[in-house]
Amino acid sequence: MKHKLSLSLVLGLLSVSFGKAQNPVIHDLFTADPTARVFNGKVYLYPSHDILPVEGTRPNWFCMADYHVFSSENLVDWTDHGVIVSQEQVPWGNPTGYSMWAPDCVEKGGKYYFYFPNAPKSGRGFAIGVATADQPEGPFRLESEPIKGVSGIDPCVLVDEDGQSYIYWSGMGIRGAKLKQNMKELDGELREMKMPRREGMPEMPPMLVGGEEMKGLPEGFKEGPFAFRRGNWYYLTFPWVRGSKENGANPTETLAYAMSKSPLGPWDFKGIIMAEHENHCWTNHHSLVEYQGQWYLFYHNNAYSPNDDKRRSVCIEKVTFNSDGTICEVKPTLRGVGVAPATSRIDVDRYSAISEGCTTAFNDTTATFRGWHATLPGKGSWLRFADADFSPLTDAYLVACVKANANTAFSVREKSAKGKVIARFTVTVKSEQGPFRRDMSGQWLTLTAPLEYTPKGTADLVVTCEGDAVSIDWLQFKNRPRYFTPVASDASPAKPDEQGFIRRWKLMEPIAKPIRSNIIFTNTWLRETFDEELARLPKQKAKWHTLDSENYNMKLFRFAEKYGSQTYGSLFWCETVIDCPEEMQNVRLAAGSNGASIWWLNDQEILLLEGDRRMVVDDGVSARLTLNKGRNVLRCAVINGPGLSDMCVRFLDENGKPVTNFQIPLSK
Repeated sequence: MKHKLSLSLVLGLLSVSFGKAQNPVIHDLFTADPTARVFNGKVYLYPSHDILPVEGTRPNWFCMADYHVFSSENLVDWTDHGVIVSQEQVPWGNPTGYSMWAPDCVEKGGKYYFYFPNAPKSGRGFAIGVATADQPEGPFRLESEPIKGVSGIDPCVLVDEDGQSYIYWSGMGIRGAKLKQNMKELDGELREMKMPRREGMPEMPPMLVGGEEMKGLPEGFKEGPFAFRRGNWYYLTFPWVRGSKENGANPTETLAYAMSKSPLGPWDFKGIIMAEHENHCWTNHHSLVEYQGQWYLFYHNNAYSPNDDKRRSVCIEKVTFNSDGTICEVKPTLRGVGVAPATSRIDVDRYSAISEGCTTAFNDTTATFRGWHATLPGKGSWLRFADADFSPLTDAYLVACVKANANTAFSVREKSAKGKVIARFTVTVKSEQGPFRRDMSGQWLTLTAPLEYTPKGTADLVVTCEGDAVSIDWLQFKNRPRYFTPVASDASPAKPDEQGFIRRWKLMEPIAKPIRSNIIFTNTWLRETFDEELARLPKQKAKWHTLDSENYNMKLFRFAEKYGSQTYGSLFWCETVIDCPEEMQNVRLAAGSNGASIWWLNDQEILLLEGDRRMVVDDGVSARLTLNKGRNVLRCAVINGPGLSDMCVRFLDENGKPVTNFQIPLSK
C-alpha cells in the first residue's frame, strides 16, 4: 500500500498545464461527472475519468479506473495534477472493477475529504469510500473500509454553515444523511433494507442502509445528487429522466432541481436546469459553484465522442437565479465561459454565434482530441467568438491556421461583421502552390498578417469571409520579441554596454533595393551603390527612429518589420553620436553585419565589409583611429538581399579591450 500511495504522489507531482476557454475544457482525456469546488482562491475540478472498455469489461459501457484533479484560477487555464486515486489502491475495492464513478471533495477543519464510489471486492453493487489529504490536490490517504450504511453511487457532501455535514447518494432513490464530525461515518442508526432486484440478476440479501430517501422529487429515474446552499435556501440538484420509454423511445437525462429550507428536505421540485442533450447523449452530471461572484454549472456531454455516449467531456456555463431563488434554465454553448487571452490559440469553431451556412467538423475523426474547424461558406458569412482579452498584446501580429484556395479573403474584426478590421488575410494562389507554412498533412496553411487595429481590453472577435469558402482551425495573436525601445526626446545619454557594444541608434526606415543574391556584393559594386545612395540621402523622405536595442546587435530586419514596408532587399542608414570626455588615440572600430556594410567616423570612411556576410562579432576591424574629445558622429549603411539584416559595433583599445568611457546622447 505504501508503495502504491507514493506512486500516486509521484503522478500527482507531474502536473500538466493547458488552457483553452472553450467547451469542453479538458482536451487530452475524457472527463465526466464533474464536481467543482473552490479552495484557496482556486477552482478545483474532481471529475470521473472515462476510458475505452478494456478486455473483460462490458462492451459499450462505462469504464473508469482512476481519478484526476484539475485546478484553475480563471476557468480557462487548467492544470492537471495527475492521478489522485486509482482502483488498485483501494483496500476494499475491486482492483479490476472499472467502476470509479462520480466523486466529490470537501474541506473541513483544514483537511480535504475525497468521496468516491467503487465496486467492492466481493458482492454486488457499489460502496462509497473516503480518502483524506492536507492539500486539495493530494496526496490522498485511503480509508481501509467504505462508509457503512451507504450502498450506491455519486456521493455529494454539503458542509453547512453551522459545521454540520450531510452526505447524499444515489441508490434506492436519492438518499441523504448526516455525517459524524469525523466525516467518515453516518450519524444515525442503520436499518435493514431489501435491495431491489435487477432484471436478469439474482435476488440480493437485505443490507444495512442509513439515511432517508429525499421526499418531494419527481417520478422517473434520478441519480447524481449535488446539494448546495445559497442564502437561506438548500438546493438538491440531480440528473432526471423525465420522458417515457413508451413506443420504443429512449429518453435521456435532464438536469433538474428542488429547493428546501432544510438540508434533508422535504423538497419542493422546481423544474429543470438543463434540458436533454440534442444529440441524445444518455447521461448528464453536474455541480454548481460560486466563484468570484458568479455562479457556474459544470456538466458533461460527449462532444469528443459523438458516437459513444459513455466517453464524456466536462463543459462549463454561467448560471443565474431569479429573485425568488429559482434557477434560470441554462443553455449549453460551444463558447463556454472565461475570457480567452488573445495570445492563446483561439478555436473559433467554439463560436458564440454564426451566420447561416457556417459549419464545424472534426479535424481528424480518428483523433478527436485534435478538435474541430469552422467553415465559412462564402462571401458575407461570419462567426463571432466572444470575450478575447487583448491586454497581453504589446507589439503583435495575427496567425491563422486555415484551409483555403485562390480568391479567398477573410478579415478578423471587432464586435460585429461590420466592425473595425483588426487584420486581413488574402490567399492569392492555389493552396497546393502556396508559399505558406503547412502542417505535416500538407492541407492546412499557417498565415500571418499585421494588425491594422488593436482592441483595448476585452472584445468580441468576428471572422468575416470576403471571398471563396475558408475553413479555420484557430487564430492566435503573437507578440514579437522586444527588440527595441523607442527613445524619448528628453532621454538621458546612454552608455555602451559592458562589452562596449553601442545599442542606441538613429535608424532610417529601409530603402528598397531589388537584390536577388548577395553574390554581387563586391568592393566595386558596393562603393558605387553606397556613393549613389549617400548622394541621395539628403533628399530621402523616409522617417528616422531613435531606438535603444535590447540586444548587443541592432536587428535591422525586425526594425524593418515594425517600422517599414520593406524587409528583404533593403538598405539601412544608421547613425549614432559619441561624446568623449577626452581624446582617445589608437582605438579601432570593430563591426559585424549580416549583409555588406560601410562605416564612417566624422565623415571619413573607416571600414568596408564586402561579400555575403554573416554577422560575427568583430568580423571587421578598422585601422587605428582617433575619437575626438567632445562630439563624434558614427554612421553606417547596411545592405542585404534575401537574408535577415543586423549589425553590431564597438571600439577596442590597443590591448583589444572594449572602450566604454563615453556617452551616447540623442542624435539630432
